[in-house]
Amino acid sequence: MYEAVHAHPDGQSTVARFAKTAADYGFEGVVVRNHSDARADYDPDRIREEYGVDVVEGVEIRADDREQASGAIGNFRTSQTIVGIHGGTAALNRFAVEQAKVDVLAHPMAGDGDVNHVLVKAALENGVRLEFDLSTVLRTSGGRRVRHIQSLRKLREIVTHYDAPYVVSARPTSHLELRAPRELKAVGEQIGFSAAFIEEGLAEWGRLAERNRHVQSESFIEPGVERGRYEEDS
Repeated sequence: MYEAVHAHPDGQSTVARFAKTAADYGFEGVVVRNHSDARADYDPDRIREEYGVDVVEGVEIRADDREQASGAIGNFRTSQTIVGIHGGTAALNRFAVEQAKVDVLAHPMAGDGDVNHVLVKAALENGVRLEFDLSTVLRTSGGRRVRHIQSLRKLREIVTHYDAPYVVSARPTSHLELRAPRELKAVGEQIGFSAAFIEEGLAEWGRLAERNRHVQSESFIEPGVERGRYEEDS
């Protein structure tokens, strides 16, 4: 299972500190999901070797409109293993699920965002993972938490109906906000989600990283076609 984190300067903790804590908590890896205007400086290979957890290079594109988001996707798709869109508005939510080059629509129910059957079907068609964001459940209280739980339950109902792809994250911005997988599963059960549902969403980050690394590798040509030992470049 993997957690997707906002590291310094997008958060308070460095990628290395996140990796150390994630290893202690039993995660297999961390996805560095810093916003596109707050990129982190780190050596993923060195951190992997030192702490024994996978470090996935990613980005969460924060844009004012569809045009800006589209340009950023082109800039980051070839250099980042996981590309997400900072959701939470109707326009960007819809844009994100229509883009096959986008891996994750982050926190789609935040702010003025919402998700309906049309958007989930588009996400399924284009392979865009919808994020179940547990950060508000963990770090707020009162009416705001209640409304967010209701939004997550609505999202789950539609996602499960269409068997759409999804990820789960607590969106930590500090290693102190990291929660072990067993804790996240316990939180999920408290708000009406099965432990298996939460575990599946945490594991999906790792599967997504593995798939994208394969696609970006030199041997990959297109789905079902790979460069073999007898094939030469033309």
